[in-house]
Amino acid sequence: MIRRARVAVVRMSVEQPMWSALRAYRVLSAAYAVGLFLSAYDEIRHPWPAIGYLAVVAVWTLATLPRLANAASCSRRFLAVDLTLALTGILLTPVVDSAPARIAADGPTLPSIWTAGAVLAFAVKGGWRWAALASTLVAAANLVQRGQLSQDTLHNVLLVWIVSIAIGYVVQVARASERTLARALEIEAATRERERLARDIHDGVLQVLAMVQRRGTALGGEAAELGRMAGEQEIALRTLVAGGLVPPTRLSEDAAQGAVVRAVPEESGAAEDEGPLDLRALLAPRSGPTVTFSAPGTPVLLDPPAARELAAAVGAALDNVRGHVGADARAWILVEDEPDAVVVTVRDEGPGIPEGRLVQAEVEGRLGVAQSIRGRLRDLGGSAEILSVPGQGTEVELRVPRRHAAKQRKQEGSIR
Repeated sequence: MIRRARVAVVRMSVEQPMWSALRAYRVLSAAYAVGLFLSAYDEIRHPWPAIGYLAVVAVWTLATLPRLANAASCSRRFLAVDLTLALTGILLTPVVDSAPARIAADGPTLPSIWTAGAVLAFAVKGGWRWAALASTLVAAANLVQRGQLSQDTLHNVLLVWIVSIAIGYVVQVARASERTLARALEIEAATRERERLARDIHDGVLQVLAMVQRRGTALGGEAAELGRMAGEQEIALRTLVAGGLVPPTRLSEDAAQGAVVRAVPEESGAAEDEGPLDLRALLAPRSGPTVTFSAPGTPVLLDPPAARELAAAVGAALDNVRGHVGADARAWILVEDEPDAVVVTVRDEGPGIPEGRLVQAEVEGRLGVAQSIRGRLRDLGGSAEILSVPGQGTEVELRVPRRHAAKQRKQEGSIR
């Protein structure tokens, strides 16, 4: 059965709630500006220009709500028009309300706090530099409208300036963090997929090449040359499998839009409702004249992915016995069905593994233990313990927890 990896896109955006809050703020602040104007209607000397302006603000606010869905839909042209509308309202205030007393008392402008929404849109879209530009233009318009720098005007200008720059900086940091997280998850997914492919290659291609090399060397003549070439290809393939990380892709770059990716392995051709498998049925064919198989009398049930990977790890352990001890070496497989885990032990009567040999093999790109055994169990949330005493054989204990395997299966299904 062929397995393939699918990439699921999970939305984990920090800035997305800011866009939602900004849309709500713009609607409420537009309603507030209209209410503030109506409450002071009798004091306004020229109400009709103000009514026309506020009507444009209300229509514009409601019509452009989709523009504030995310950073992609919030274009620069929209931001420019939005800020221009806010600045126009500020500069229009002394024209429609020319009472010197109200202006001197730092009365509200026509757009009032709606102006802050235009500045915050710059901050969320472009970061603190864009926020500084927009808030500076608003500050200049307020100073022109007031004609003087009063304490209240200075307070309002500084408040908008500091808050917008702070929010813009937070957005920039959040985007950088999301890109880093997306890249880390992408590397993790690519590494896991590479390890899975390495296990499959080790279980098939590499072992065939190694066998061709040994047999060719033993036969001599033209077969020896074939064995030599097989050995070269084996080394090249091990190097290819063991090295290199994938370069950044558009998936990790999409983190700026709130997309964090994770590769989810799945079985192609497997039924969605496939039930647990009996591990005994997968391991029984491994028994033979030199392999003794012992298992409980009742079914040892595991989720299909866990059962297949555990059986493949047992197969890799037996391949190591045949490759390093001999084709006629004796081996024993013991299956234990514990309440919270399934334990499979593979034992042989070989000379054992010299100290430091496993580390050296992994450095050389030989993945039999590192990936085909330990890598498989690690992906299942289990463990692989290797006990070896020189002259007394080797024992490989494979443990798969039941709860972790079921939980992992459920989590992978929930994000597809």
